[in-house]
Amino acid sequence: MTRTAYLNGSFLPLDEARVPVMDRGFLFADGIYEVAAVLGGKLVDNAAHLARLDRSMCEIGIRNPHTSEEWERLETELATRNGLTEGLVYIQVTRGVAERDFSFPKGEVAPTVMMFTQAKSIVANPLAETGAKAITVPDLRWKRRDIKSVALLAQVIAKQQAAEAGAAEAFMVEDGVVTEGSSSSVFIVTKAGALVTRPLSHALLPGITRAAVLALAEETGIAFEERIIAADELPEAAEAFYTSASAFVMPVVEIDGKTLGDGRPGPVARRLRELYFAFAEGRRAS
Repeated sequence: MTRTAYLNGSFLPLDEARVPVMDRGFLFADGIYEVAAVLGGKLVDNAAHLARLDRSMCEIGIRNPHTSEEWERLETELATRNGLTEGLVYIQVTRGVAERDFSFPKGEVAPTVMMFTQAKSIVANPLAETGAKAITVPDLRWKRRDIKSVALLAQVIAKQQAAEAGAAEAFMVEDGVVTEGSSSSVFIVTKAGALVTRPLSHALLPGITRAAVLALAEETGIAFEERIIAADELPEAAEAFYTSASAFVMPVVEIDGKTLGDGRPGPVARRLRELYFAFAEGRRAS
């Protein structure tokens, strides 16, 4: 099947989708993006993703070109056209096409809207069975990490460092404390049994899966606390895991070469992964 993309009002073959050289997303990374999972042919927690999409646009002054209903209709049609039953829908919105100048274009400039899908095995991801390895790296990013910006060079470098170390994720550290993963939110379980994640601020992205996992933990009586996590707490944790739209809940069994627990996915991570899949599929977990 030929993959289909969406670009500025048209569905077209992916290899025919073209963005002008003068697009500010290409020149300045002047844009934002959003990623939503598809499971069983249905978008997962999509209202929350679209709310974050709108917030990111508002934070950098891009007019939202669609209502939430319009966005969801476009996402659904794109997934259908691509025969996507499991994977991701990617949305990117830039400030649009204008003569190169650092300040915003004068007058009305239509934002560039682009979408594509990626098939991905989420349910049967073998990494979830064995557990992932992670490394720590310095956080080199700007100060507004709560905006889902397309400026991802620091994350690209971090993810490459992880790949070269044989790890799946890089946990970023600033001033001795963990901010988040290169494309995820970070959780630990202390040896005392406390589930911990960092509180939201401009220092990290408000993860949609993170929020859902915390809500599920609360509903099922899993106590948690939101506080700063010191980098030196990571290797001493009983468990660790990360969350994202593409990984859902991914157990971590090794950080910087140090094995956590017995080297297998821990019970809290496994339970929360089970709960999240039930939530994503619209059923009650057993």
